[in-house]
Amino acid sequence: MVRSDIRFALPSKGRLEPEALAFLDACGLNIYKPNPRQYQATIPVVPALSVLFQRPGDIVVGVRQGSLDFGITGLDMVEEKRVNGAIVVLHEALGFGHCSLVMAAPEAWDDVQHVDDLVTRQAQQSDRLRVATKFPNLTRSFLAQHGLSDAKLIDSEGTLEVAPTIGYADLIADLVSTGTTLRDNRLRPLTDGVILKSQAVLIANRAALKDRPEVLQGARLLLEYIEAHLRAQGSYLIFVNMRGASPEVIAQRMSEQPHLGGLQGPTISRVISRGDQSWYDVNIVVRKDQLMPTINELRASGGSGVVVTPVTYIFEEEPPRYTKLLQVLANS
Repeated sequence: MVRSDIRFALPSKGRLEPEALAFLDACGLNIYKPNPRQYQATIPVVPALSVLFQRPGDIVVGVRQGSLDFGITGLDMVEEKRVNGAIVVLHEALGFGHCSLVMAAPEAWDDVQHVDDLVTRQAQQSDRLRVATKFPNLTRSFLAQHGLSDAKLIDSEGTLEVAPTIGYADLIADLVSTGTTLRDNRLRPLTDGVILKSQAVLIANRAALKDRPEVLQGARLLLEYIEAHLRAQGSYLIFVNMRGASPEVIAQRMSEQPHLGGLQGPTISRVISRGDQSWYDVNIVVRKDQLMPTINELRASGGSGVVVTPVTYIFEEEPPRYTKLLQVLANS
């Protein structure tokens, strides 16, 4: 199917939906959805993108098949359904939607703490171990790596935590955020039973990136906003007035302090003062956990009138992940 629009899919259900919208809003990529019942929207600052809302798993399938160009979904879904090289992960750590796909056994199984204990238990019983999961591919691969390729996987779309209690499975492989649901159902994650650590990722269709320049340009725009926002998270821009004979003298004084280096060094400009003293305006970017030590060092260096403001974006010469994307496409 030949089409001219550029499609960007977002989660339509689960906790990924509000988190994805909040994240894009924080990036400056505000979603405009005139009718909340519709499954289509736009991003005014990137009008070329047509936004669609779909289930997280369907987003992976759509990007893989080419009916979607971009999508935000969980890494767990990507690894479970990507199958071939049709999907490119543009950004692997958007910073929300954190969870883990884990193996969990009944609390009553005192002899099972590690995955290797499952091998022992399997050898002691005549029937194969039954594992209920919504992620058969990831779970099968994990079990095979630990010598449990004979385990029987039970594909389930319902609530997995009740499977051992009801009796249609011995243990489960499921996504866990806090572990509360497991504990409420008398299940315990195995000590070394983490199959995959997941969070939200940005994905794209490889063929669309290679064959359609407008899609590649869309990838660059998305990465520009997202990387600049994530780079700026937890950073503050500090403005301070400092006395000194010259910018060089002030820079030397600041270089002797551990927290006053900024990104590439301080920016220093002269203040047109009414008095006889030489005043300079200094601004630097610092991390949140370094804020108070930085302010104390500025005071000790002769600074006054310190103004602090959050940083929205920190743009590099080119988004590093876009540069990496070009290399991936050139080698494929």
